[in-house]
Amino acid sequence: MLSHKIEIPVRFNEADPLGIVWHGHYVRYFEDSREAFGKTYGISYLDFYSHNLVVPIVSIQCDYKKPLRYGDTIIVSAVYKPCVAAKLIFEYEIFDAGKNELVATGTSTQVFVDAKTFQLQLVTPEFFQRWKEKMNLE
Repeated sequence: MLSHKIEIPVRFNEADPLGIVWHGHYVRYFEDSREAFGKTYGISYLDFYSHNLVVPIVSIQCDYKKPLRYGDTIIVSAVYKPCVAAKLIFEYEIFDAGKNELVATGTSTQVFVDAKTFQLQLVTPEFFQRWKEKMNLE
């Protein structure tokens, strides 16, 4: 399996008046990690778009374990989960870097759709299949 970790400082605008990170930002942290994963492994969103595809999220889940606060630094891990279906599945962990504590876990599922018509692609696109083979995921 392929994985990638990034470090992110929790910014002031991500916290509420009590200094606690709003729950919706955790999903953005997942996105940041997924984008960094793509850059690291040569499969960015622009690669999909260059093949006339987009990969919208159809399912996302987050389990909150502990709150994050303004000033914390987090480590976000994205793990690509290979599957035979025409999907992208990732699992995530968010750690408070200062305390080395798990603060959230999650998963996301994305599908391939035509960038113009938004028609669902039921077969894994050829370029993505080649990427999986190159990464020894088959």
